[in-house]
Amino acid sequence: MGGLWQRFNDFLGSRRRTALFILLAVTGLLSLILNVVQGQAGVVAIQTGLFLVFIGGTVVIIFSALEPYERGRWIGILVPSFLLVVLGMMFFPQQAGLFMGLAFGWIIAALFLFRPREPMAYQKAIKALRKNDFETAISEIDSLIKTAPKEVQHYHFRARLYRLDGKINPARRDYKKILELDPESPVGHNELAELELQAGQYTAARTSALKAYDLTGGDWVTAYNLGMIEDRLNDSESALTHLDQALSGKVPDPRHRLLIHLYRARALARLGRLDQASEAVSQMKVSASAVKEWRKLLGDVQAAALREVLGSDVEAAAALVEGRADATSLVGGAR
Repeated sequence: MGGLWQRFNDFLGSRRRTALFILLAVTGLLSLILNVVQGQAGVVAIQTGLFLVFIGGTVVIIFSALEPYERGRWIGILVPSFLLVVLGMMFFPQQAGLFMGLAFGWIIAALFLFRPREPMAYQKAIKALRKNDFETAISEIDSLIKTAPKEVQHYHFRARLYRLDGKINPARRDYKKILELDPESPVGHNELAELELQAGQYTAARTSALKAYDLTGGDWVTAYNLGMIEDRLNDSESALTHLDQALSGKVPDPRHRLLIHLYRARALARLGRLDQASEAVSQMKVSASAVKEWRKLLGDVQAAALREVLGSDVEAAAALVEGRADATSLVGGAR
C-alpha cells in the first residue's frame, strides 16, 4: 500500500498535492462549520454543493496530471458518473442511492470499454531496449518529451535509459529537469543519488540521498542507499545508523540484506568493533544464496552500470560467505 501511495504522490507532484490538500481543508472546514447550524434552511444544499466542489476540484487536479489520451479516457469514465450523482442528489434526492449505484455501474463498465493504452513510443522504446539498442529507445522517448515537455515520467524513463547506456551527464540533466518540475519528488532525488554514486561523486550522492531519505520519512530503500554511499565516504557511524534503520524496515530482498550486512560489517571493522563485525558476517551467511543471485544479475549485458557500482561489493561478500575471508580483512577496507 505504501508503494502505491508513493507512486500516487509522485504522479501528482508537489504543486498538485498542495492544491488537493487545500481543497480538502477548505471544503471540509466549511462543511464542519455548517454542522453547527443544522436545521436552518439551505444547509444541506450548501454542504452538498461543497461536496460536489471537492469532487469536481479533485477530478480537475488529477486530470491535469494525465497525458492527453489518459485524460480523455478518464473523462469518458468519470463525467457521466459525476452527472448521474449530481442529477440524483439535486433533482431526485429520494432515489439518490439508485443514481449512485448507476454511476458506480457505469465506472465498472467503462473501465472495460476504455482500456488504458500505453504510448506507442514506450512500446517501441522497450522493444529496442530488449535488443540493447539504446539509441533507438532514447530517440522514441525524445519524441514524447517534445510533445509533452512537462511530463515527469518521460524524463524518468529516459534518464534510466541513459544510465543503462552509461551516459552520466545526459541522465543527470534529466534528473535535474525532473526536480525542476517537481522539487519534492523522492524518486527523483533517490535516483539522482544513485546516478552520482555510479559517477563516483559520493558527496553529491549523499546530498541527494539525504533529501530522498527526508522526503520518504526514512524508508528502507533510501536508508539503504544512504548507508551504501556513506560506506564509500568512510563515514562509519552514519552508515551504521542508516543501515540499521534499513534493516528495521524489513528488507524483503535477500540480495539487499546481504549487502546491508556487508556494509555494516565493514563499518564495524573500521571502528574496531570486530566481534560485532563478525556477527554481521554471520548474518550475511543467512543470505548466502543471494551471492548467486547477484552474480546472475550482474552478468546481464545491461548490468554494466550496476556491475561498476556493486561488482566489487558482491565479490567481497562472496569471499566472506564462502569463508575465504573474515571480519579482520575488512579493517581499513575503504574506497
